[in-house]
Amino acid sequence: MNTNRRILFIVALMLIGLAIATITNVALNFRDYGYNNAIEKSKMTAEIVRDGLTAHMVNGIMDKREFFLSNIANIKDVKSLWIVRADNVVTQHGEGLQNERPRDAIDKKVLQEGKTFREVQEDARNAILRVTIPYIATAYGSPNCLSCHNAKEGDVLGAISMEFDINDIRQTGAITIAKIFAINLLFIIVALWVTHHYFKPYMKLFENLQRGIKRARTGDFSFRFTTTLKDGGNEVAEQMNTLFEKLDETFGGIKHDLSTFMTRSNIACGDPLNSAGNIIKELSDVYKFKKTIELDNSKDEIYDRFIYVLKEKFHFAHFALYEVDKTSKTRRLVYITDSKSFCQPIVDQNAIECRAYRTNSDIYSTDFPNVCQHCSAGGKEYTCIPFNINDDLALILSYSAKDTETIEALNLALPTIKNYFEAAKAVIESRTLMDKLRDSSLRDGPTRLYNRRFMEEFIDKSAEQALRSNISYSILMIDIDYFKMVNDTYGHDSGDVVIKSLAEILQSTVRKADLPIRYGGEEFLILLHNTTPEGALSVAEKIRTQFSDKKYQFGSETVHKTLSIGISHFPSDADSIWKVIKFADIALYEAKHTGRNRVIEFKAEMFKDGNQF
Repeated sequence: MNTNRRILFIVALMLIGLAIATITNVALNFRDYGYNNAIEKSKMTAEIVRDGLTAHMVNGIMDKREFFLSNIANIKDVKSLWIVRADNVVTQHGEGLQNERPRDAIDKKVLQEGKTFREVQEDARNAILRVTIPYIATAYGSPNCLSCHNAKEGDVLGAISMEFDINDIRQTGAITIAKIFAINLLFIIVALWVTHHYFKPYMKLFENLQRGIKRARTGDFSFRFTTTLKDGGNEVAEQMNTLFEKLDETFGGIKHDLSTFMTRSNIACGDPLNSAGNIIKELSDVYKFKKTIELDNSKDEIYDRFIYVLKEKFHFAHFALYEVDKTSKTRRLVYITDSKSFCQPIVDQNAIECRAYRTNSDIYSTDFPNVCQHCSAGGKEYTCIPFNINDDLALILSYSAKDTETIEALNLALPTIKNYFEAAKAVIESRTLMDKLRDSSLRDGPTRLYNRRFMEEFIDKSAEQALRSNISYSILMIDIDYFKMVNDTYGHDSGDVVIKSLAEILQSTVRKADLPIRYGGEEFLILLHNTTPEGALSVAEKIRTQFSDKKYQFGSETVHKTLSIGISHFPSDADSIWKVIKFADIALYEAKHTGRNRVIEFKAEMFKDGNQF
């Protein structure tokens, strides 16, 4: 139903409703009028009969009352009329005429209660009003009823019953209602024609506007509005045409510019204006994200921001973020929502086993059963997305859901998530470079071990925490015996070979929690984390033995070198790590002084001058 027909339909309903209300009101008024008119006639007739019977009684001609009553019954619209005597009148004056006894229950009820009774009896053809009015004895009226009747004030002396034919009134009302209905129907037809004739041009303009706006929602602003109106409607059409011309000129460029983002967005393009607004909001959110992470100090802070976005914006329930070192082909878990891993342990050791990283493509469990053989999602649907940061670093996002419908709903967010990845890419790369530069400044170039600067920062940060947390350290101070002779005899390149060899032995011998450090020149230091004195001694002996077994070929000569190692323990030997390092150095001096190629633990008696600390 178009707008024009809808308006005509609404106007017709309103007019029909008004006509029905009018006709109903007239019909009710006619009925009330006929009913009330018959009631008044019944009252008047009752008074006439009462006065007439009184006159007959006074004049002593009560035996002539039947003629009087028959004439009263011939009044127009009076279908029948009769009077009835009450028991006290019957007792005093007799039963009267044959028809003056109660005819039905209504007569008896009125004689008993002394109240007027009225009832309309209607069917399809007839309408009869039955009225029964009681005569009440009183000494205050004219005539004085108590002067002739043996009765008390308020006694019922009798009643008059009448039946009025009100069918003519009903028929007259029906004819009148029919005329009113015809007039109303004619008025409705004329009103609808006038409404249609007057509103039709406006409705055409409105429909024209609807078509133009509908096409505009699809991004088509080439529609032009037309109208036959000469008033404000024509002005509206001209203004809309001007607006559409401007939109057609500018929105084409907007659509082209935004199409770059639409191809990587999960926003539907059914309504380009709405889509443009959503894309701009998405770009705004991504921009705010980028501006925020640009001020973060490290990659881990950026990862924390990204994890927050996945939780709060995209409502991911179970996901993991991994960092892949492309150089070593190892994968590090950055974050996981719970302890249940997505992949088997082999994938962390060898990132090539990760299908998403190896193929550099998005992996969907819904594409093929058991698509990734190393996945341990436990029957859930999952998706793995790789994202390259640079030649050295990549990220893997994995997330799962309980069923296909849920995972596909999550997958809709992937284009937007990749926009966040893209925004973070340059910042992560910058922080990675900064980490490398900082790491380079904290490592020794030839050995790649941490240097003395790193050790100083580490001790400053962790010393107090170690005391609070009851963390212990064993310090191994290591020195190559007669190292200067290697440099002097075979050259500094040969000395570098020996230094690198020792660094490799240290790295392969200690645990990941331990810190091997190049302390300076041919001196090395190891911080063994939470180890026993026996364990520290075992590690030192192992290092010493492996190094002494090492052979070096310098020209035609085969050379063996040895180590001297001093050991001290924190906090058992001292509550300051710096003191413990000094004690380890004293133990090292003792090892060199007593023959070299040996491991010596610090003893209190080795410290001759205790006042120097």
